[in-house]
Amino acid sequence: MPSEPRKVLFVNSEIFPYLPESDIAIAGRYLPQGIQEKGREIRLFMPRYGCVNERRNQLHEVIRLSGMNIVVGGVDRQIIIKVASISSARMQVYFIDNEDYFHRKAVDCDAEGNFFADNHERAMFFARGVLETVKKLRWKPDLVHCQGWISLLMPLYLKKVYNQDPIFADSKVVLSLYDDLDNLSFARDMASKVVFENIQAEDVSLLEEPTGINLAKLAVRYSDGVIKAATGINADLEKFIAKNKVPMISSPAISTEDTSYIEAYNTFYDQILG
Repeated sequence: MPSEPRKVLFVNSEIFPYLPESDIAIAGRYLPQGIQEKGREIRLFMPRYGCVNERRNQLHEVIRLSGMNIVVGGVDRQIIIKVASISSARMQVYFIDNEDYFHRKAVDCDAEGNFFADNHERAMFFARGVLETVKKLRWKPDLVHCQGWISLLMPLYLKKVYNQDPIFADSKVVLSLYDDLDNLSFARDMASKVVFENIQAEDVSLLEEPTGINLAKLAVRYSDGVIKAATGINADLEKFIAKNKVPMISSPAISTEDTSYIEAYNTFYDQILG
């Protein structure tokens, strides 16, 4: 084992108690705690959705990390970094915030249940915002674990844009896949907006048809390991994982009572890290 603890960066779409309980939100809350208790260092990120109550959850802005700009769709947008503590677990949660993308009072759909038209831009902003913030923290993750659709561009950015940065050059990527992707559809111009720096059009050809499944396939292509975190994973997506020979495990049930999945994930991390 290495003399220093391995560092795991968790990039989540949902974390309980900031969002209601779901498999993703429960894993987002208790997996980092379990991994930390096994002796690893962790950092934990999620979007600061408008439905996250800042006063009740005691979020506050981290001035030294805020103020960076990220260009998405030709527009400069400012990143605001906020933080809250889960004192019972000795964990801090970093929140990526932006007035245009994350102040609406919903996670990803409007009052009629329609997927937000700019969700592709929100995913771009979130992933790059996390990476730029981690660079500012000067914290070098050995492994990055992505959960939820809004994190699915992270593997592409890590392996094609940030792979020469000393902070991320050696980082491995693990991807948890759930059964929430089949009905997702993103804006038609998603592929063209994702292209920047070392990313070429052919790298994101899967997004010519910008569905949730194709976004997940793109994430798989640039991941070092996949966790099948639900029983209802799209069959075509499972075939894609097998075809690309990406190491995969099936998760034990995710719940607050049974934490056996944490041990399974930790063992998988060791396999991926080597």
